[in-house]
Amino acid sequence: MSGLRGASNVRAVVFDTDGVLLDSASLHAAAWKAAFDGCLEVLASGASGRERQPSFDADGEYRRLVDGKARFDGARAFLEARGLALPAGHADDPPGCASVWAVAARKEQEFTQMLRTRAVPSFPDVVPALDALRESGTGCAAVSASRHARELLEAAGIHRRFEAVIDGGEATRLGLSGKPDPALFLEAASRLRVHPRNTAVVEDALAGVEAGRRGDFCLVIGVDRAADPRRAAALADRGADLVVRELTELIGDLPGAPP
Repeated sequence: MSGLRGASNVRAVVFDTDGVLLDSASLHAAAWKAAFDGCLEVLASGASGRERQPSFDADGEYRRLVDGKARFDGARAFLEARGLALPAGHADDPPGCASVWAVAARKEQEFTQMLRTRAVPSFPDVVPALDALRESGTGCAAVSASRHARELLEAAGIHRRFEAVIDGGEATRLGLSGKPDPALFLEAASRLRVHPRNTAVVEDALAGVEAGRRGDFCLVIGVDRAADPRRAAALADRGADLVVRELTELIGDLPGAPP
């Protein structure tokens, strides 16, 4: 990372979980699609004269509107983008389509059901990168808007490589605002006892990159595992200092890391 702002000062790294550490983004996208498409059907059938809307785009709309956000924020962003006005409802609303919280609960229900039959592995580059960072004395934390993140990291066998893990359940308990607010990343840096100006953020979501920039972290790294030039450009536009495809691309440039 030579030549980039604050690169020589990195003492800790905060990683997003879904799509950066774990190959789980596609599972989240599929759960959102099941929830949104079901509700689009219900809302179209319940309104006379309302034109049927196209189904949820599990690639473009997922990345643009819901990726990296808390469930309520993601559901609200999609509904607003489609011009669908639903009441906010309450956090304990049952799964359905009567409120934003109900749609979010429906996504949670779909995701939980998918987890019963599908394993979520870490990407092959994750363990080598984390081990190299630990050897160099660089602190590591994992964060996620998903309340399942901690259990998924444990199932993947990589949770002990982090000095701090903050998932969506803990974020709710602490009252931390969701991305693009930097609260989740700032809490992680605090637990690592490292100032944000000495901390790098690694994210694959546009909202997460924006959060890293808003938090005044010394380095914001975008991850584009699909090597999509448009995606890389979008991450850079939101504030990524650097965009990489694999985490091992970072290691040789971090202070103290092995050559």
